[in-house]
Amino acid sequence: MPRRGLLIILSSPSGAGKSTLAKRLMTWDPEIRFSVSATTRAPRPGEQEGREYYFRSRAEFEAMIAAGEMLEHAEVFGNFYGSPKGPVEQAMGEGRDTLFDIDWQGGQQVRNSTLGQDVVSIFVLPPSIAELESRLRGRAQDSDEVIAGRMRKSRDEISHWAEYDYVLVNDDLEATAARLRGIIEAERLRRERQPGLTEFVRGLNREFEARGTV
Repeated sequence: MPRRGLLIILSSPSGAGKSTLAKRLMTWDPEIRFSVSATTRAPRPGEQEGREYYFRSRAEFEAMIAAGEMLEHAEVFGNFYGSPKGPVEQAMGEGRDTLFDIDWQGGQQVRNSTLGQDVVSIFVLPPSIAELESRLRGRAQDSDEVIAGRMRKSRDEISHWAEYDYVLVNDDLEATAARLRGIIEAERLRRERQPGLTEFVRGLNREFEARGTV
């Protein structure tokens, strides 16, 4: 039965496993599209328009904001980043889900947008702060100073956990990925997300009438 697509918001502090879970979710269902952000920063070598980002001038980006064409946006280190509404609306109309890898502030903007009724927000928590730091150090990508900064930011991010529809403690990746899939499957079946359901039930009633049982 046809349904409207979901806007899946996945947030977590750095190191809690959000990116890995997002990849698992899209492997499970390749029809889930990842939301491609727009940005005012210049393309880096190898980046392509519409794949990594939609590259826009500052004037173009500000015009999109003024026209209500951005679901969420923020300015980071002098450049704008945000999620264009058009591609998301198209996916929703085709019954495909869109995955957003954004922080609590971006998630709040999307929930408050005109598409907020179809948002499913999920926050991923680490099993402990010690494990969170261990995962960050295990990447062997950042300096002690950068890791300390990420840890400080994590406390603020975790403080917003109660704003989300679902909260998962990522103590076991496979189990957490399975719970995430369960959430998506259940949300897809919600009555209000199946616009054809009313007409289907009317058809059942017409069958009753044809049988003379009413």
